[in-house]
Amino acid sequence: MSFFSKLRDRLTRSSSKIDEGLNDIVAEGGTTPENASHSPEPEPRPSAAEPAPAAPVAPPATPDPAARPGMLGRLFGRAGTDEPRRELDDAMLEDLEEMLIQADMGVETSLRVTANLAEGRMGRRVSATELKELLADEIARIMTPVAKPLPLYPKRPQVVLVVGVNGAGKTTTIGKLASQFKAAGKRVVIAAGDTFRAAAVEQLQIWGQRAGVPVMTAPEGSDPASLAFDAMARAEAEGADLLMIDTAGRLQNRQDLMEELAKIVRVIRKRDPSAPHNTLLVLDATTGQNALNQVETFQKLADVSGLVMTKLDGTARGGVLVALADRFGLPIHAIGVGEQIDDLDAFDARDFARALVGLGE
Repeated sequence: MSFFSKLRDRLTRSSSKIDEGLNDIVAEGGTTPENASHSPEPEPRPSAAEPAPAAPVAPPATPDPAARPGMLGRLFGRAGTDEPRRELDDAMLEDLEEMLIQADMGVETSLRVTANLAEGRMGRRVSATELKELLADEIARIMTPVAKPLPLYPKRPQVVLVVGVNGAGKTTTIGKLASQFKAAGKRVVIAAGDTFRAAAVEQLQIWGQRAGVPVMTAPEGSDPASLAFDAMARAEAEGADLLMIDTAGRLQNRQDLMEELAKIVRVIRKRDPSAPHNTLLVLDATTGQNALNQVETFQKLADVSGLVMTKLDGTARGGVLVALADRFGLPIHAIGVGEQIDDLDAFDARDFARALVGLGE
């Protein structure tokens, strides 16, 4: 199964919410096509005594936008000709804005999306399918600039600092990325830097065993910065390509967390002034708009270079990813839709946009 198929199948809560919302918006004030309501009256047949008139020669047909191939044909053509249609007016835009806000795109992003969607199209009658195509194209336009894989550098070891609140999926994300990098021929070392949570350390050790990747640990409550320093020394000695460092995610006391992250960065820069080379913020999609607050917080705590969104399979709030892209413009490196190793993949803007609104490839 392709990752798009998996994404579309598992993004059901978000896609169903938007899909059904768009159908309802069009149906609310829509009408069926005029030619679908009645059949044309038959022409009178000539009597036997009268010769049938010669059939008139039809003039050359004027090209109809509905018959055009490509984008226009898809958006305003035959697709959905039997569907209800509704005039794109101010009332419809308000309904669309409200639906997008409920899907967690946020007020500013929802207003921007609907305004761009309506530009040059006001007064046209559109079907739900056409509206989904338009919406998917607009979402993809917003998200394409941020759809970037995790950059890999020739520097060895490349230090990847992973941050995020507890429960966001940092540990499993590190394990999945490490396993995928190892399968791609990279030598990886993991540092279990969340030394205050034994469960996180144990989970990383399990992933390390699965992937054949060494996991550096320290006694519970140890200084994470010291562990990071030792892990860098080991990664250098073993010629590792990547060192992935887990961190604590306690936001109850931001000052403590800020000092802890600052110390980790300060210590690893003693061995490599350019480290960390990536700072990944892992976000849980089920938190909805709270994800925006987390980005703001961690941008202050650490120099976040990119995002990973997890648990898109368990939420009706997938639209928050659009809001994140629109508001912050940070690269989105990967998204997760489950617990298995292949349930995390590089972010593709077009695939995500089409899956989010309930369309196929």
